[in-house]
Amino acid sequence: MTHLPPKLRVGIVGAGIMGRGHAEVLSAHPDVEITAVSRRPLEHAESATVHADYRDLLASGTVDAVSITTPDHLHADVMVAAARAGVHILVEKPFTTTVEDADRAVAAIRQAGVVAMCLFNHRWVPAYAQAKEQMALVGEPVVGYARKDDTIHVPTEMIGWADRTTSAWFLSSHDIDLVTWLYDDHVVEVFATARYGKLRGMGIDTPDAMQIQARFSRGAVATFESAWIYPNTFPTMVDSYVTVVGEDGVIQLDRQKENIQLATSKSYTYPRNMLQRVVHGVPAGAYRDAIHHFVDCVRTGAEPLISVESSRHVTAVLAAAHESARTGAPVKL
Repeated sequence: MTHLPPKLRVGIVGAGIMGRGHAEVLSAHPDVEITAVSRRPLEHAESATVHADYRDLLASGTVDAVSITTPDHLHADVMVAAARAGVHILVEKPFTTTVEDADRAVAAIRQAGVVAMCLFNHRWVPAYAQAKEQMALVGEPVVGYARKDDTIHVPTEMIGWADRTTSAWFLSSHDIDLVTWLYDDHVVEVFATARYGKLRGMGIDTPDAMQIQARFSRGAVATFESAWIYPNTFPTMVDSYVTVVGEDGVIQLDRQKENIQLATSKSYTYPRNMLQRVVHGVPAGAYRDAIHHFVDCVRTGAEPLISVESSRHVTAVLAAAHESARTGAPVKL
């Protein structure tokens, strides 16, 4: 009979929106205890010790795993330090924002033998998971399209570091992971364009939108669109759509309408419920399921569904796309 360890002691590095989301999910897990947070207190982690720096948190000896929810460009240093401390790692997407950072994180993780996973939670959306199971029916992938567009609320109000990332890093990372998983293939060449204007005019130096065309090793192609200048009157914060055409069929996935419509005197919306929701006071949805999968892997020693190598590939695709947008030329991986 296998004996699982006592409660997993988790520290949360980063105290923004995603940090609060991780704390809510982890605090509701019966086999998890949030013992430490960095920078400032978090709701759902009131009893955790607050450390001024992630290094202090890792050195405290009070955590078995860390949940990294810092801004995109700050993930790598925390992952390397955690791995060297023998601490398991859950990191928000994207894995890193440079290939060099991805390579040193993967090397540290594999050398330490810790469990690590990038939180590409879309693989736990029931429709996407079902699409993966049905891919054999549509045959060899031919062409795909994935858009993930946000309202302007996201780069102007929701995050304070939009000038340190792009819509592609923030949004298309999800879709690149998803489509490479559906295709069961990897990208070998990209061509990308970026459009600057509206956000720069508002003092935020980041593209309004990017479009990436990717060629896969077996010949399939896919287009990844990201933008974050939709008007805030749009009925969802995120407009998300995926289609995959194979030699024998097509799969379409539209997340814009998530089963409930809400009309009031002030607005007409489609409240989100696939990724994050609370059912009878308990966190539920793909976001929760992905985090719980990581916890289960740490406690059992199983390899996560999402490998750090596949997450490194997403980083490589996006790094190549940004180089292509800068030079105006295709870039091979």
